[in-house]
Amino acid sequence: MGKKKKTSAPGGRKTIGVNKQARRLYEFMETLEAGLSLVGTEVKSLREGRVSFKDGYVRLKDGEAWLVGVHIAPWDHTGAFDQHDPERPRKLLLHKYEIQRLQARVDQKGLTVVPVALYFKQGRVKLEIALGRGKNVHDRRQDIKDRDMARDTARQLAAYK
Repeated sequence: MGKKKKTSAPGGRKTIGVNKQARRLYEFMETLEAGLSLVGTEVKSLREGRVSFKDGYVRLKDGEAWLVGVHIAPWDHTGAFDQHDPERPRKLLLHKYEIQRLQARVDQKGLTVVPVALYFKQGRVKLEIALGRGKNVHDRRQDIKDRDMARDTARQLAAYK
């Protein structure tokens, strides 16, 4: 019998990077999984976890979805001529009806498509994207208050045990 592979997360999902700013700045309506069209050196760099979401967003244009502004660092072990552009737009692999539905929601309700997390799933690079509405300052402050209250209650419950 063969050995069973160990996975770090349920469903064979190994997280590469998470966009921490996304949850702080946006309220998510729904999430979706998309594949990415990458070159070999990008995949090797992602295996080392060298990705930054800084100003990343998803652009819907001409019936296609593009990941823009996500920085995948060049892989160290190649020559200067074989390197990829770290900031290049990358095509997202989604079904036509998924792109059309996202486009309609973005146009109609003023929502935006945000990259949330990048991970490996069964050896392939996947991107979790979310349809979100931007939070205003009041919403962010309320989230901080709620988080503080939950932490204080957890502390008090732990003290009584």
